[in-house]
Amino acid sequence: MEAFEKNIRRVEPYVPGEQPRQKVVKLNTNENPYPPAPGVERALRELDTADFRLYPDPACSVLVDAIADFYKVGKDQVFVGVGSDDVLSLCFLTFFNSDKPVFFPDITYSFYKVWAELYRIPYECKKVDEDFRIVKEDYYGANGGVIFPNPNAPTAIYENLEFVEDILRHNRDVIVIVDEAYIDYAGPSAIELVDQYDNLIVTQTFSKSRSMAGMRIGYAIASPKLIRYLNDVKYSFNSYTLNRASLVCGAESVKDREYFEKTVAEIVGTRERTKERLAKMGFSFTDSSANFLFVTHPEYDAGDMFRALKEAGIYVRWWDSDRIRQYMRITVGTEEEMETLFAFLEQYVSKEN
Repeated sequence: MEAFEKNIRRVEPYVPGEQPRQKVVKLNTNENPYPPAPGVERALRELDTADFRLYPDPACSVLVDAIADFYKVGKDQVFVGVGSDDVLSLCFLTFFNSDKPVFFPDITYSFYKVWAELYRIPYECKKVDEDFRIVKEDYYGANGGVIFPNPNAPTAIYENLEFVEDILRHNRDVIVIVDEAYIDYAGPSAIELVDQYDNLIVTQTFSKSRSMAGMRIGYAIASPKLIRYLNDVKYSFNSYTLNRASLVCGAESVKDREYFEKTVAEIVGTRERTKERLAKMGFSFTDSSANFLFVTHPEYDAGDMFRALKEAGIYVRWWDSDRIRQYMRITVGTEEEMETLFAFLEQYVSKEN
């Protein structure tokens, strides 16, 4: 080892889903199969590229205003960043500074562990039960903060607001973050609880239900005090987080509620039909409330099936890790994409038999 390597910070990095360059049926990263709202394209066409020589608005006002209007919250209750990953990372850096461990589930978004290790934050992973549900009582003990997705990933399980509020009531002295990347496919959002709990932060993203993963837009909604703390860290770290195109296009996306609700409904409909088709083939799965399904088959190895799907040009997600090794995560795509998936799986199951 070279002498300088002793001072290099090392972490085990998050492993993102594959982004193949060839044309495939891509059901591995929970992207939306439909295009963004029509106003997004118009906004891009109308952008004055001469303005690209100028820094974007550090306050991100046009987007903050649109989000605040959509959710009927104050502008001082909204924080935006470069995808919800950026927002969550800043939340870890800002709010999780106790000597006590931060609590999050053992089966969840794997970036949480990466950020905790990167920022030298102590943490404890609380085991989900045999049905992959979060056990709320495990979050009652002394801790330095709590974070969990709702719906959870990769399990797709949604917990109602009574469940969320129970965790909040037992953690009044620490920050509780509810990561709602998939909430629009599920049920009521914890945003409803923000005014009651000044220690609650709710994060969401434009990458799923708003079809803008490539624009990298995320946001948090919380009390004005917590948003001020986040902005203090942001301005000390990277003042100009979102580019001009993302700000304008994000605002246009939020304005088109009708298109947003229509595409969400289409995905939910496809998801429910997918459950029926997979069940007929003998698959079992959690009760998905997201834009993906977490599936297993009692007769077939998930790793073998994952590799066979990939060989056929159908990409899904699989983890070679304890407790979920026999599960695959399948994004809900277009009807045509799902039919391609069904055709392959039906053939795979009949061939194996």
